[in-house]
This record gives sequence, C-alpha cells and structure tokens, in this order.
Amino acid sequence: MVQFGYTMLTEQAGPRDLVDHVVRAEQVGFDFSVISDHYFPWLDVQGHAPYAWGVLGAAAWATSRIPLMSYVTCPTMRYHPAVVAQKAATVQLLSRGRFRLGLGSGENLNEHVVGGGWPPVDVRHEMLEEALEVIRALFAGGYVNHHGTHFDVESARLWDLPDPPPPIGVAVSGDQSCALAGRLADLVIATAPDAALLDSFARHGGTGKPRVGQLPISYDPDPDTAVARAHEQFRWFAGGWKVNSELPGTAGFDAASQYVRPEDVAAALPCGSDPQLFVDAVRPFVEAGFTEVALVQVGGDAQYPFLDWAEKSLLPALREL
Repeated sequence: MVQFGYTMLTEQAGPRDLVDHVVRAEQVGFDFSVISDHYFPWLDVQGHAPYAWGVLGAAAWATSRIPLMSYVTCPTMRYHPAVVAQKAATVQLLSRGRFRLGLGSGENLNEHVVGGGWPPVDVRHEMLEEALEVIRALFAGGYVNHHGTHFDVESARLWDLPDPPPPIGVAVSGDQSCALAGRLADLVIATAPDAALLDSFARHGGTGKPRVGQLPISYDPDPDTAVARAHEQFRWFAGGWKVNSELPGTAGFDAASQYVRPEDVAAALPCGSDPQLFVDAVRPFVEAGFTEVALVQVGGDAQYPFLDWAEKSLLPALREL
C-alpha cells in the first residue's frame, strides 16, 4: 500500500510554524513527513529559510508517531559529512528511531554561501559518494580516519549512536545518480513520476527498496486563489532540476520563471478543492512504482486549511488508489 506524506517546506514558513504544522499533520493521519534543507528560498516572496536540523529536533520531540526525513540534505559543501552523520544520529535518537537521512548532490542556491564555488555535476556525484562512505563509517561505530579526494576526517567518532542508525536515501535525477543510489542507498528519492529512474535504480541494486516521490499541490476552496498562490510562490519549478540546481540566487529563479504563466502552473500541479484532481495527480507516481508520495501544500499561510481538508477529504480519497 502506498503511503502519503506531508512536507515541511522551510522556504515558506518559520521554524515554530513548521513544527506546529507537522504536529497537525500527524494528528490528521499522514503516514510520514519530510523537510527541505535550504539556506535560501527559491523566490523572495516565499520569505523563509530556517535551519532544517533545528526544526527536525523540535519536531522529533513534539511528535510521537510520524516518521521524519530530510528531503534532502547536501552533505558535501555547507555541511561536512562528519557533521551530517552527527546530526542524523542525534535526530534518530530524539525521534526514537523515526528518522531517515535523505541526501543529494545539492543546489548552487544553498551551497554557494560557504564560498567554495560550484563544481560540475560529475564532481558533485563524486563528493556525494565519498560523503556517504564517511557517514556509513561513522554510523558503524568506533573512530574514523579518512583521507580522500574531497574530504578529510581526523579521529572522529559518534558518541551518541542510535541502534539502528537512520536509513539513508539518495535523490536521483538521471542514470548516474541512480547508479550511485542503487549501490549505496537504502531508499531512493525523486521529484518526478519517472518510472525510468526507478528502473535504473533497481538495475543498480535498488530492487525492493523504498521509493519516495514528492508532488506540489495548491489546495484552496477557490480554484483561482489556489492557482494565483501556486504561480506566485512555486513557478520556479518549471525550469527542471538541471536548471534549478545551477542557479545561484532568488533573482536567478525570478528571472528564469518570469514567463511562466498562471495557466502553466495550473496545468502542472493540482489546484483547488476537488479531491479527484489531486488523486489524478498522484496516480502517475503510484503507476511508476513509488511506494511513498510526499505532498507539498504551497503557501505557509494555507497549511491549516489544507490539513483540515486532507483529513476529511484528500487522505480518504488517496487511500482508494
């Protein structure tokens, strides 16, 4: 049976609101939750970018059932992989085993802030693979020394180590990242209902592992309001991953999306309050073979009405898929 998740989108709400939202998501019956890990929003109008790991710690303590997951953290530039391992172990302990560590090769939007430049994608994948090696070694316990191509670790150890350590997911967008995920990850993460990605993941060792997708949506009783909100805050997605991962700031995303029309956004994600629209948008993920789908309700101020509606209308409809 497919599970349905709730997204704490750090680009559109502050830290206290994000924790309150996931508490309510647990109450209404979402099966799991994920959180974005950004230093910048995509667009200025979104207006937020709190530290995801602080929110995760608070969410772990404020909830009791709902699983948590970083979606996704880049463990190569803003964060050293040894530090990511420590953070993930801590959240796993705070959540009493409900945490999964989602990792990816990163976006220039967030990683440029430490001044290390922005490597080409092949190098980013090399860095991600080496970071996974470091994190796995620390999760295994004991002291770790590592002197690799991209990272050095000197006599590191996790003193508070959960048993079991958190499962590790890897975000994919093409065959190269699918090969890495299939070999090294416990689950795969994608943002498009692309069966070819899952087939590639399976070919490289991912058969039988969880497959987690994500879908932006815009609920509102007034469809025009839902479309306007989605266009204002989520038109950035139209560039696709290969473009979005390269842009360095909100001005770039604003310029890249200036010709995206409201009707373009409405055609790409469900807007309004008819549950069937949302079910139809989720169905391609189910048919592609995803085992979990996280929903992203656009608009920080729209979360509570969405969650109330999800409890009464959306989740029951999705359970029929």
